[in-house]
Order: sequence, then structure tokens, then C-alpha cells
Amino acid sequence: MSGFFKSRLFFISLAVVIIAATLPLYVSGYVLGLLTVAYYFGVFAMSWDLLFGFAGEVNFGPTFLIGVGAYTAGILNAQYGWSVYVCIVLGAFAAVIAGLVLALPALRVRGPYFGLTTLVAVLILQNFVVVFADLTGGEIGLTIPDVITIDAGANYWIALGFMTISALILYGLSQSPIGLVLQASGQDPVQAGALGFNIVKHKLAAFIVSAFFSGLSGALLVFYMGTASVGTVVDVSVGVNVIVAAVLGGRRTVLGAALGAIFLIVAGEFLRPTGELATFIVSAVALLVVLFFPGGFLGAALSHESR
Repeated sequence: MSGFFKSRLFFISLAVVIIAATLPLYVSGYVLGLLTVAYYFGVFAMSWDLLFGFAGEVNFGPTFLIGVGAYTAGILNAQYGWSVYVCIVLGAFAAVIAGLVLALPALRVRGPYFGLTTLVAVLILQNFVVVFADLTGGEIGLTIPDVITIDAGANYWIALGFMTISALILYGLSQSPIGLVLQASGQDPVQAGALGFNIVKHKLAAFIVSAFFSGLSGALLVFYMGTASVGTVVDVSVGVNVIVAAVLGGRRTVLGAALGAIFLIVAGEFLRPTGELATFIVSAVALLVVLFFPGGFLGAALSHESR
């Protein structure tokens, strides 16, 4: 990590955070609200990148972990009146437990089977929400009576601070010995295992960390939006956006995933007047980036540094 503070990546990240920190001084509450959601999605994407980008495990169901954290926090507050902060913490730990239950059998299979397992988990959670509508609000959604704050600026600062701290922790982990083992196992699990590394243990650790930040971010998002629904935190399309954001920003960069998420949310919102054309434009940009810039936005920006 010592070299990080002298790298181009550090200065790009610092510039982004400084610019983001000044936005409440001159932008509207609408823009702040849009970016608040984008920052939470940035954490979703960074958490996903830790598991796929480094460990090489294709997780098609990031919204399973997000949804467990979001709905746990929302149900505890809406149905039982528990404190917002207690609900947020319990939502994060519920995601960790759910992630552990899912990862233990899923990590024993290889290739696309792991991805299919995570995708099935999302479908099960969707059905759970619909079947137990009295508890979850069903397809209509769950209304959350409490929020952290109604101040747009305060919500923005919370989201920005949370994303920045999460980025530091997740990036630091990716550059630690654990991250190096994950990267080696993702590239050649047989050789990594032959060197004496416990591949399953390291991937399980990555899954748990990913689950914690996904669940925590999902719980915070619920108390910002004031509602939890399948369409916002569980739907497969939400998971696709998380995956696309991570790939757009740059696989194995962690920090780039946050940039990709912000781009997707902001671009989608400003192109909304074009109707269905908005989805086409954003999808076309994503496809072009994947085809011509495999390293994503951040990878392209850092390419000159390695020359």
C-alpha cells in the first residue's frame, strides 16, 4: 500500500473525492440525491469486483446479499420498530450469515455452476418476498417508517463517506497478501493450491467481506429511500447493472467499480427523457468499453503509467 500513495491511481482517486466533496456547495438537491444512490451502488460494484475480479468467481447474484441486508434492516424497523442504526448493523450481519450459508456449498463447485448457484439464490429471495408479503410488503414494496435524515446534504455526506471508507478497506484488502492469493487462485487455482494456499478458505473470506459491504450498503440505501422493493434491491436487472458497473470501471481495480456505478446511474438518469433509447445508449457504451477498453475506464486512465 505504500506505493499506492505515490501512484497515479491515488491522485485520480483523491481528485475525484475532492471534487465530490465540493458538490454540495453548488449543485441542487436533485443532483445530490442522484449521486447519493450512485455512491451506494458504487459500494455494491466494488464488493462484487473483489469476488470476481480477484477471486475469479462469477457471481451472477450480487442482489441476493444486497437484498438480504436491505430487507432485514427494513423489516426490523417497519415491523418491530427497532432503531435505525441497530437495523443497519443487523442487516449487514444478516447478509454475512446468508453469504456464508450460500458460499459454503457454492464454492465447492467450479466454473458457471457457482454463478448459477448465486442466480438461483436471487430467485429464491424474490419468491420469498412475494410469498411472505405480510412481512416484506410483497410486490408493492415495504415502506420504512424511519430514515437516517431528511437533509439532502447530510445524506450525501453519509453516502460519500461510506463509499470512500469502503473503497479504502476493499482496495487495501485487494493489495494485501489475501488479495494476492485471491488473484493467483483466480488465474490458476491448481497451481495456487499446489503452492500450499488454501483456496477455498481465501475465497470464503472474500465472499464474507463482499457480503458485509453489500448488506451494509443495502441497509443504508433502504433508510435513505424509505422503501424496500424487489425492483430496487433484489431484481436480476439490478444485479446486471452492478456487474456492468464493475466491468465498465475496470476489473481488478476495485476503485474503478465505483466510477462505473456513478457513470451508469448518472448517465441513465440524464438520458431518461429519451425513453427506451436511454437503455440502448448506455448498453452500447458499455459494450464498446468492454470490446475496446478491457481494462475499463480506470484501466485506460492508468495505462500510461505502466508504459
